[in-house]
Amino acid sequence: MRQSAIEAWVKHAGALNPGGQYASGRQANSVLAESREKIAELLGADPVEVIFTGSGTEANNIAVRGLYQASELDRIVSTPIEHAAVLETVKSLAAAGADVELLHVEASGHIRDLSALDLPAAVAACMWANNETGAIQPVEEVITRASAQGTPVHIDAVQVAGHLPINFSSLGATTMAMSAHKFGGPRGAGILLAKRSPAPQPLTLGGGQERGIRSGTVDVATAAATAAALEESIREMGTENARISGLRDRLVEGFKVQVPELTVTTTEPALPGHAHFIFAGAHGDSLIMLLDSLGVEAATGSACNSGVTRMSHVLEAMGVDEKTGIGALRFTLGRTTTEEDVDYVIENISEVVQRARLAGNF
Repeated sequence: MRQSAIEAWVKHAGALNPGGQYASGRQANSVLAESREKIAELLGADPVEVIFTGSGTEANNIAVRGLYQASELDRIVSTPIEHAAVLETVKSLAAAGADVELLHVEASGHIRDLSALDLPAAVAACMWANNETGAIQPVEEVITRASAQGTPVHIDAVQVAGHLPINFSSLGATTMAMSAHKFGGPRGAGILLAKRSPAPQPLTLGGGQERGIRSGTVDVATAAATAAALEESIREMGTENARISGLRDRLVEGFKVQVPELTVTTTEPALPGHAHFIFAGAHGDSLIMLLDSLGVEAATGSACNSGVTRMSHVLEAMGVDEKTGIGALRFTLGRTTTEEDVDYVIENISEVVQRARLAGNF
């Protein structure tokens, strides 16, 4: 969490209900309105289009399910590499009778064939960048193709907000989801950008505080902290992206030297801070534990059901076989990452992989 966000949160931690008609309520509402206006300005949106949620997951659920419910059509178009917040929502709608078509994903992790968008649908849902491989998807083309058929488009921008420029108005999406902690804001805070029309139907009913789309008293301190973090992340975006992508390239090249039979799964265009690898013959869980013992934190992206670790659905969609994909590992670099951090991982990765391959010799 950025210091600017912490300070904003502390400053407004005592704010009362912004819906109150008394003086303290009006004061809280003024802070909330300022936060909403700042976020709108930073993201190229209108303040009325900014809806505060409790997470990026909630924002995704409201958008996908809400747009589906607002339509008379039963068809949904999405991709097989979505974050669970979208993927599981689409699956639940399919179980309830929706006709779901998933776009094809190439070995690079990018969607290419968009022909499924050439038929009308209740909603088309596509992530801007993948949370595992970092692959940036052609969302502009997705929106253009879908909009030509009158299909509302939801973009999961959780991985992108604060890291790539966003102009909601010019992009043309119907809705867009973000998560504050991804750009240094507080956890348990999300943003949903939603056009006036078509608007998603609410998933829960109540006071209708957020334009009738999301009910519940908004935490003013969290909204202020989210706005502060977003402002700072966007201000630093140019220099930070250049620095982080340089560190990412340093990490990738260092790994190539240190580790034989290494596959670099992250393919451009990709987020500057994502580096995804497959270490053939190793097990992702072993890699994580060995790295963790060295103070290095990484992630597999795989799913564990009933104690059995399975390959990530993202790699499965990319055509990676199960035995190979179980050795996948994602490293993410951010504003706190240093050259010393990268060099430390490079120095230790060879021994870590050797030991993991012995443990994962299956």
